[in-house]
Amino acid sequence: MTRNREGSDRWPTSPSSKSGQMKGWRGIKGVGNQRPVDPMAAEAPTPHSSPSPARGMIPQPLPTSTVAVSPPSKQPKAPRRRFTVGWWFWAVLIVLISGGVGFMSVALLLKLPAVPNCPSTFWPTASAAMRLYCAQLAANKQTADDLLEAIALVEALPENHPLRPEINRHIEQWSEDILNIGEEKFQAGQLSEAIDIAKRIPFKSKAYELVQKRIDQWQTIWAKAEAIYEKAEQQLKQSNWTQAFQEAVRLTSVENKYWATVKYNQLTDLIQIAREASQQLDKAYQLSKSNRVDDILAAIQEAEKIPPNSFAYTEARQLIDDCGTKLVKLARERLEQRNWQGVLEIANKLPDSVKLPELKADLIDLANAISRASSGTTSDIEVAIASVQSLSSERPLYNEAQELINRWQREIQDVALLERARALASSGLISDLKAAIAQAQQIPSGNPRYSEARSQINQWTRQIETQEDRPYLDRAIQLASLGGVESLQDAITEARRIAPGRALYAEAQAKIAQWTRTVQQLQDQPYLDQARALANSGNLAGAVSTAQQIKPGRTLYSEAQNEIRRWQAELRGQQYLQQAYQAASPGTPDAIANAIRLARQVPSSARVRGDAVTAVNRWSYQLLALAQDRSSINLTEAITIAKMIPSGTEAHEAAQLQIQGWQKLLNPEPTVLELPRDDEEQSTESE
Repeated sequence: MTRNREGSDRWPTSPSSKSGQMKGWRGIKGVGNQRPVDPMAAEAPTPHSSPSPARGMIPQPLPTSTVAVSPPSKQPKAPRRRFTVGWWFWAVLIVLISGGVGFMSVALLLKLPAVPNCPSTFWPTASAAMRLYCAQLAANKQTADDLLEAIALVEALPENHPLRPEINRHIEQWSEDILNIGEEKFQAGQLSEAIDIAKRIPFKSKAYELVQKRIDQWQTIWAKAEAIYEKAEQQLKQSNWTQAFQEAVRLTSVENKYWATVKYNQLTDLIQIAREASQQLDKAYQLSKSNRVDDILAAIQEAEKIPPNSFAYTEARQLIDDCGTKLVKLARERLEQRNWQGVLEIANKLPDSVKLPELKADLIDLANAISRASSGTTSDIEVAIASVQSLSSERPLYNEAQELINRWQREIQDVALLERARALASSGLISDLKAAIAQAQQIPSGNPRYSEARSQINQWTRQIETQEDRPYLDRAIQLASLGGVESLQDAITEARRIAPGRALYAEAQAKIAQWTRTVQQLQDQPYLDQARALANSGNLAGAVSTAQQIKPGRTLYSEAQNEIRRWQAELRGQQYLQQAYQAASPGTPDAIANAIRLARQVPSSARVRGDAVTAVNRWSYQLLALAQDRSSINLTEAITIAKMIPSGTEAHEAAQLQIQGWQKLLNPEPTVLELPRDDEEQSTESE
């Protein structure tokens, strides 16, 4: 049975050793990553065993031989002999001692005990040294499980064990190592794993006091980081890119590498993706507002570019669905209009992202059927009905297919009625045309061919009206060809027999307007000719009065008004010039300046405009002459008179030069007098 290893581990004293013998070994004091305790060296020898190097005991040094020397008093005197030891003796002695020590060391190393096998150890009977040794081996692996296993191995020892202080010190170190592993997990973003690791530290360990504190610290940092991240996400959802990036930057100051690096990079990537996705989504929304098929399809393509990890992805998917719904609505409208080309355009371009494969197939089938039925023949309509009848009630466009079938079945009856009506109308006779109209009117308003029937009825009705009203218009044209006011008025009366809404009504009204203009021109031209004659003779007032007899709405009214405005302008010009002559008669500066103002109001279109310009230039020179005369008496008054000459007159430039000269005389420049310099300055300058 194994010896109780919790007792004293001291080796017994060798009986052959005295002052040079070794004391027993109590255990290896190592911590952390120090070399584990060798449990075999801690084993005490059995009563029948003797210490030997093979059991881990260090060999004792060999006893040194001594030579007995008698005291000098008892030694017989002998003749003295000198014995000298050379340096070679000491050298050989050193080599022999060094070699012997090395040999003994190698021998001892070769006889070390074997390393124990910890996994196969029966722990209930294992010694404390064995437990500590194996615990150190496990702890050296620096994993949470191995550190906890190390703690468990030594915690089983009693509190009063001699190795307990050493064990407690190891436990504290290993507990801190476990917390450091938890810290690494926490920094790597594995909060729950870090907490689980920390909570596995034994409760009675002194390091356990740090566990809850460390966990609280982790959770506080983690909660702060999550709050920043969530706030950034909220800003992203609201498309506030700048604010979102500012929140992302705050993550870099969080005391956690995972949030400060990995999550920060993820968030900045999300911001970039969201910004690009927002631009794409805005473009898609703008395109989706159009009713053009190509624009709606382009909107879907833009929305499909938004990646799933974008905040706009859900909104993009909704936009794709909305665009798909809009395309389907347009396709249904085109189905109702029997626009099979438009239906095929939409059906063939529907992208897979819309996820309507059955609807797409039905649209293509119905469009092909409508195309076949559009020929209008009974046989093609029957083929179209047969192809559409294959759609089962579970199909998405089953109801539309049934409506088309009902429509085409009624259309077959309408086709027969229209064919008989066209056959009747082919002769072109009024009676046959009326019979064709009666036949086509049998098609009810709700039938598919009703619009076509109404179009045919309108066409045949116009043919009837044309045949009935053509004689009136032909007679009116014949009367108008005779010329003269009376014949034209008779032609107008004949054409007015064609009632509004009739086929030839527009043509008749055009003829009536033409003949009416001719009648008015014949009636009003004498007034205009007479007015021009009066104007040429100089009687402008009479010309205006005569031309005003042409009333508004008449053909020559605009022409007469243009002549009236020209003659009235001429009259005003004559009046202004006459008033100017009268104003200048006193010959004073003020009178001449007033005459110039009146003459310059003569319209440029008036024939007297040239006379007005000549008079103005003449009066400007008169003002200049008056100013020059006055300058000999009073320069100020002369300047005032010269300033009355307006720009644009011939004397204006000369007047301005004269004004400048007079102003210099009134305000001469001051004369600068040069003071004489003293003799000293003059001599200095001369030097």
